[in-house]
Amino acid sequence: MPGTFNYDFSAHSWQGKSSFSTGLFIDGKFVDGIEGKTISVVNPTTGKEICQVSEGTAKDVNLAVKAAHKAFTTTWGLNCPGSERGRLMLKLADLMDQNADELAALEALDNGKSVVVAKNCDVKDATGTIRYYGGWCDKHHGKTIEVDESKFGYTRHEPIGVVGQIIPWNFPLLMLAWKIGPALATGNTIVLKPSEFTPLTALRMAHLIDEAGFPPGVVNIVTGYGQTAGTAISSHMDIQKVAFTGSTIVGRAIMKAAADSNLKNVTLELGGKSPNIIFDDADLDQAVKWAAYGIYYNHGQCCCAGSRVFVQESIYDKFMEHFSAHVKTLKVGDPFHPETFQGPQVSQIQFDRIMGYIQKGKEEGATVHMGGDRLGSEGYFIQPTVFTDAKPGMTIVKDEIFGPVVVIMKFKDEQDIIEKANDTMYGLAAAVFSRDVGRAISTAHALHAGTVWVNCYNQLNYQIPFGGYKQSGIGRELGEYALANYTNVKAVHVNLTKQM
Repeated sequence: MPGTFNYDFSAHSWQGKSSFSTGLFIDGKFVDGIEGKTISVVNPTTGKEICQVSEGTAKDVNLAVKAAHKAFTTTWGLNCPGSERGRLMLKLADLMDQNADELAALEALDNGKSVVVAKNCDVKDATGTIRYYGGWCDKHHGKTIEVDESKFGYTRHEPIGVVGQIIPWNFPLLMLAWKIGPALATGNTIVLKPSEFTPLTALRMAHLIDEAGFPPGVVNIVTGYGQTAGTAISSHMDIQKVAFTGSTIVGRAIMKAAADSNLKNVTLELGGKSPNIIFDDADLDQAVKWAAYGIYYNHGQCCCAGSRVFVQESIYDKFMEHFSAHVKTLKVGDPFHPETFQGPQVSQIQFDRIMGYIQKGKEEGATVHMGGDRLGSEGYFIQPTVFTDAKPGMTIVKDEIFGPVVVIMKFKDEQDIIEKANDTMYGLAAAVFSRDVGRAISTAHALHAGTVWVNCYNQLNYQIPFGGYKQSGIGRELGEYALANYTNVKAVHVNLTKQM
């Protein structure tokens, strides 16, 4: 019998109680893992256990795949019209709206992000994503293609089948929506593994998916570890496609497993070391605020974080003065406090990793301009950290730190900054700040990045595609572009007049 999560949030900003099953969600039911093991879920604010959830292994993934395959061939896929899929997705979005406060509180509890940010960004955008793709369900068509009068040629966009999805811990609810949205809209069935660090919103969503009326087996959620459940998904012979968001190292392993099994279709949204470029004609006050938002948003645990800030030489000192003053105003602390901007890192592992990078930066000769230490004695809090005097070859300049750590460097002119900005194995995102629109756009076009912001940062929309160049991934999330990740294109040739 699977366990139950019970939590009274009355001491926090949301005055309510949350209660739901912590079992695996397979074939429309909550069940224990076959091996009967559980995973401890820890509150990063305190470092103490919140609850335990069922641990899924390869055997459980296999059961989920069988349920998904049955649903695909009976109640979903080509057996369920787009209008009905859309109705169910819009119902799910409505339920998410109705439970927005609870979803935000759960994100703050097991991820540590500000509950205000969770509600106004994560939950709002996740709900919008589901509603957006609900609208696409009956509108993703093939084409009639003119050849000559002897032939009728057309294409069909057909669902792939059973798809595996593995999501990270930094945006648990939002990444779930990014993944299931286009997959459901195009008629696929799903086996999804949330991060073992942050499974609570995925399990709550399973209840809402059931309440919305989705047929059993359409969405299956298996909580488990990457090396077991994740590996089973990426190597399963009956999963036809796998989508992953996470580190580049794990992305390589998933791509290899996909190739070594059934050569399944793969989309990857991976790491970044994104440049944020501040030209001398930028609105300094705005550039400072956006630069801080670009790196410290979500505690720096953001794949597109602006962790390399380049400032033109003539305004560097002035920028540093204003940036330092602004960072001092950022509230770090309890994610349920309404004024908190930066909460704790997600886990002890991530805390130790970030602190290791800070130590490495010191050892290699960079200067800690601000921060550089833990904050408090409980939980996984790290001070917003600023490094200066860094050189291109330093570890903190090259590696994705995934924490509240920024390196601020100088550049001379356009040619200099294009070379410096593109000097990375990553290519997920970048930003340019300048009042000269021509300068900003020409620079944006020269950057090797899948997303470039001009005079803003971390502004994503579910209507606009997102993904990386180089080792930041394969394929695109969001927008109409994401639908192609989950469809097979079939060409049909109908002979009208030709005779043999």
